[in-house]
Amino acid sequence: MDWLLVILSLIVLWIASLCKIIHTSSSPSRTFFLSNGGAFCKKNVLLVVAHPDDESMFFSPTISYLISRGHNLHILCLSIGNADGMGNARKHELYKACAVLKDGFGQIWDHNLLARIIKEEVSRHEIDVIITFDGYGVSGHCNHCDVHYGVRRLLQENPQSLQAWELVSTNIFRKYSGPIDIWLSMLLAIKDTDRMHCLLNEQPKKSFHAMSEHSSQWVWFRKLFVSFSSYTYVNTLRKINV
Repeated sequence: MDWLLVILSLIVLWIASLCKIIHTSSSPSRTFFLSNGGAFCKKNVLLVVAHPDDESMFFSPTISYLISRGHNLHILCLSIGNADGMGNARKHELYKACAVLKDGFGQIWDHNLLARIIKEEVSRHEIDVIITFDGYGVSGHCNHCDVHYGVRRLLQENPQSLQAWELVSTNIFRKYSGPIDIWLSMLLAIKDTDRMHCLLNEQPKKSFHAMSEHSSQWVWFRKLFVSFSSYTYVNTLRKINV
């Protein structure tokens, strides 16, 4: 009986969390990420990821927010995900997934080289803001971490010219709590409004549609991940200081 009560409580909380997300999408947002104190200022934003599908699995709330506010978003993917010999297919899947969102595994990457590649993209597109993984990279994947340290290396070389934000990694319980995690994420962001912003996914269905475009990766366990991952419903971004 106790277990039944717990399950029913989780179901009610899950539904309430989804209702909160839906309400947010239909009402004016109080989130002032990249808004200069409330006044809109269009930014050129570079999202730096490691593999095709990273953008759909982890960053869809951020992408949805940026696009809906009229910012110019560019995505730099630093590999074609060729660990299983499907690099070319995954590259084309990335293009298709980005279209939806807009409407060598285990190999250590050179951080200096990453910084140079990112710097070239920053110069080419006159980037104002970079968004990427934090030092743990959501799952501890070494390439996610490498991307973070490549961005940090660039910031150390250009400390005044760029603003950068990292996606905050959560513990395993929060990671698989689905939309329920929005409450704790919002609370933690409120406590540090200068350095953290909580972005709710105003169109969570797009996360599923975008991830399904990565057809080579759209297997049963990733379907479960997108369904139950908190990153489908909320992103907490923290300012990177070097």
